[in-house]
Amino acid sequence: MVLQLGLVGLPNVGKSTLFNALTQAGALVANYPFTTIEPNIGVVAVPDARLQRLAEIIQPDKVTPATLRVVDIAGLVKGASQGEGLGNQFLSHIRGVDAVAMVVRCFQDENVAHVTETLDPVADIETVELELMLDDLALLERHQERLQTRAKGHAKEFEEQLAIVEGLLDTLRMGQPARRAALEPRQWAGEEYSPPLSDVALLTAKPLLLVANVAEDDLPEGGPLAARVRAWAEAQGASSPIVLCAQMEAELGAWPADDAAAYRAELGLSEPGLARFVRAGYALLDYITFFTTTGGKEVRAWTLQRGQTALEAAGAIHTAMARGFIRAEVVGYEALAAAGSVAGARETGHLQLEGREYLVQDGDVLHIRFAI
Repeated sequence: MVLQLGLVGLPNVGKSTLFNALTQAGALVANYPFTTIEPNIGVVAVPDARLQRLAEIIQPDKVTPATLRVVDIAGLVKGASQGEGLGNQFLSHIRGVDAVAMVVRCFQDENVAHVTETLDPVADIETVELELMLDDLALLERHQERLQTRAKGHAKEFEEQLAIVEGLLDTLRMGQPARRAALEPRQWAGEEYSPPLSDVALLTAKPLLLVANVAEDDLPEGGPLAARVRAWAEAQGASSPIVLCAQMEAELGAWPADDAAAYRAELGLSEPGLARFVRAGYALLDYITFFTTTGGKEVRAWTLQRGQTALEAAGAIHTAMARGFIRAEVVGYEALAAAGSVAGARETGHLQLEGREYLVQDGDVLHIRFAI
């Protein structure tokens, strides 16, 4: 499982700059709208100090971090859902992501044009949300028409699906994102019956991560504009925004690590913006990390949904492991780090044998025993 985030926002809010800071991929950044014509896609190594500590203990030949996939599309503008600008042409590129990260401009700079005369981050959020809702509405209406056609002569079979779709349409028509619809988890996932949303990926149904892009002088709290974004998020019941300076993070990416850390410390920042961005994404989606050591040859980090089992962790590594699953040897990261070795953890009784229903915990180190 790879965490996938789609970057959205108005033009000139710093999306591509943030993309560069995250991926060091060198996406084109310029002071005019629609610089990002083709979607930028980057894969980022997820920073995790635990992985490095495990590598020190195991001394493997290879260390493989978990990864984050970031998709950056053209800036959206008011009227995008009716064809204004370019961003709406690329919304399909982020329909498959796990969450939407909306970059909001919270810095004043007369040298960087803004799409409106007055910089108002809350109005900007609502503009982007509206365009995403309108696009979802059009997509869902087309889906409803297809369901109604299929339901002719099979009304009972499609009754629940059509009711769910109608409820979602009502939510969108009232100006609310689909994530606010009162649906049970199984209805979103389509468990136990043909899912009503199996071929519809609603953007406003995805979890929303707000990123307040601020001026360096406003770090670490973000200043008054970021405070407005924070207040909007609280009022909407959304996650608290991540506050960072994308331009600074992009520049520090080229610095020696120690120098960058010292500079951040002067600004009151204890870690890079990437680490906070990724951690917020994991928390939003309730993801955890587990590790494998592969006989001491490779230490690797994996991503899993909280509440998933040892069998599902085995399947994330390789389908053959899930098919032939026998049991899992499990030791928590803290116990292994304290013991200083797998053998030491076994001697102190911290290494346990677990079955397929064991719920994997964040930081677990797993060795899957399986039959071919």
